[in-house]
Amino acid sequence: MIVFGICLLIIAAIVTKLAVLWGIGIIVLVVGVILAILGSMGRAVGGRRHYY
Repeated sequence: MIVFGICLLIIAAIVTKLAVLWGIGIIVLVVGVILAILGSMGRAVGGRRHYY
Protein backbone atom coordinates (compact mmCIF):
# COMPACT_ATOMS: atom_id res chain seq x y z
CA MET A 1 0.00 0.00 0.00
CA ILE A 2 2.88 2.31 0.70
CA VAL A 3 4.34 1.89 -2.77
CA PHE A 4 0.91 2.28 -4.36
CA GLY A 5 0.35 5.51 -2.41
CA ILE A 6 3.70 6.90 -3.54
CA CYS A 7 2.91 5.98 -7.15
CA LEU A 8 -0.43 7.78 -6.94
CA LEU A 9 1.26 10.88 -5.51
CA ILE A 10 3.85 10.89 -8.30
CA ILE A 11 1.20 10.44 -10.99
CA ALA A 12 -0.97 13.17 -9.47
CA ALA A 13 1.90 15.63 -9.08
CA ILE A 14 3.65 15.16 -12.40
CA VAL A 15 1.29 13.75 -14.97
CA THR A 16 -2.34 14.59 -14.35
CA LYS A 17 -2.44 17.39 -11.72
CA LEU A 18 -5.65 15.93 -10.22
CA ALA A 19 -6.43 16.93 -6.64
CA VAL A 20 -8.63 13.87 -6.11
CA LEU A 21 -5.78 11.53 -7.06
CA TRP A 22 -3.47 13.44 -4.73
CA GLY A 23 -5.90 13.01 -1.83
CA ILE A 24 -6.39 9.29 -2.48
CA GLY A 25 -2.61 8.84 -2.66
CA ILE A 26 -2.10 10.48 0.73
CA ILE A 27 -4.84 8.37 2.33
CA VAL A 28 -3.46 5.10 0.91
CA LEU A 29 0.06 6.05 1.99
CA VAL A 30 -1.00 6.87 5.56
CA VAL A 31 -3.05 3.67 5.91
CA GLY A 32 -0.13 1.63 4.58
CA VAL A 33 2.28 3.20 7.06
CA ILE A 34 -0.11 2.60 9.98
CA LEU A 35 -0.59 -1.05 9.01
CA ALA A 36 3.17 -1.53 8.60
CA ILE A 37 3.84 -0.05 12.04
CA LEU A 38 1.16 -2.18 13.71
CA GLY A 39 2.43 -5.29 11.93
CA SER A 40 6.04 -4.65 12.95
CA MET A 41 4.96 -4.31 16.58
CA GLY A 42 3.54 -7.85 16.43
CA ARG A 43 -0.06 -6.73 16.69
CA ALA A 44 -2.43 -8.66 14.45
CA VAL A 45 -4.67 -6.37 12.39
CA GLY A 46 -7.50 -8.01 10.51
CA GLY A 47 -6.23 -11.46 11.38
CA ARG A 48 -2.80 -10.89 9.80
CA ARG A 49 0.48 -10.20 11.58
CA HIS A 50 2.37 -8.83 8.56
CA TYR A 51 1.37 -6.46 5.79
CA TYR A 52 3.66 -6.21 2.81
